[in-house]
Amino acid sequence: MNTIIQNILVFTAVVFAIAFLVRKFIWKKKKSKKSCGGDDGCGCH
Repeated sequence: MNTIIQNILVFTAVVFAIAFLVRKFIWKKKKSKKSCGGDDGCGCH
């Protein structure tokens, strides 16, 4: 019974780690055109 719980915990930790890495490095959001980065004259600086 104890090894079943350990296996479930390890599996969920691996799934969360893979999901984090995919979200962080592979699935990047597109930058909106309204973002205020640089010197585009948006007046927010």
